[in-house]
Amino acid sequence: MSGTGFLSSRRIVRLDVIGTVVFTVSAVFAAVVFDGPAKVQGVVVDLALFTVGVAAFLWGYWVAVQRSRQDELSVAELYFLLGAAIPRDVKRTMNLCLLVQTVVAVATAMTRLTTPSDSASSGSSAGSTLAFGVLVPMFGLGLNGLWAAVHGTFGPRRKRSDDDGIG
Repeated sequence: MSGTGFLSSRRIVRLDVIGTVVFTVSAVFAAVVFDGPAKVQGVVVDLALFTVGVAAFLWGYWVAVQRSRQDELSVAELYFLLGAAIPRDVKRTMNLCLLVQTVVAVATAMTRLTTPSDSASSGSSAGSTLAFGVLVPMFGLGLNGLWAAVHGTFGPRRKRSDDDGIG
């Protein structure tokens, strides 16, 4: 794989952990303080992590498609790190980050569901900015897919009877 030095296993896992910590602190801060600057920083962090996640997802998908010509890959192995293709410590760390991102996103989005809006003229809830957090698990899914596509040890592709007619 090209770029595996830049995309070392340790760097991807570290980015996932750091992103999860930054998101957790940012989301809790935005939910507790809940003023203009706190809400803005929360949305900025959420959108930045979502953007990185989408880029990682697409990059990982591209690498996985290239590998799928020789290796037997599955979506569950790529994005949820299931199966023997992924080492246990990486699987545990990255899936824990994805779980934390999901729980924090849902929990903080639900903290201000009934808060009336004092300043919003559109009638939206004042807590609606916290809902941007539900985009953040894309960060974890994208990094999971990128890690598995670049570093996963998959078995060789099995020949199927219907593969004979495929060019």
